[in-house]
Amino acid sequence: QVQLVESGGGLVQTGGSLKLSCAASGLPDDVYTMGWFRQGPGKEREFVSAIMWIAGGTYYAESAKGRFIISRDNAKNTLWLQMNSLKPEDTAVYYCAKRRDSSGTYYSPRTYDYWGQGTQVTVSS
Repeated sequence: QVQLVESGGGLVQTGGSLKLSCAASGLPDDVYTMGWFRQGPGKEREFVSAIMWIAGGTYYAESAKGRFIISRDNAKNTLWLQMNSLKPEDTAVYYCAKRRDSSGTYYSPRTYDYWGQGTQVTVSS
């Protein structure tokens, strides 16, 4: 059974940084992509970033490009999201997720089959 546990959220001022972690267990050998999503108050869950678990290729939402960096350690089954130059609009619950397979698109939440419980990120102005 796949389990994903996020940590590292918190309260930070505008312009600050946070590094989120996602500890994974029970991952199958053929994991294709792992991703980060977020859901702000009254908003739909949206794509932030994703990484190809084996190949290492990365993808970012336009809002994250140049500010966020996704990385992983396959041996430790850990995923990270380094977030810099944070803005109030980045305030959300951040989730890590495992993509089901290579079908569909990496930015659609529907293509991910396991999710963590989320970690709250609050950016004050």
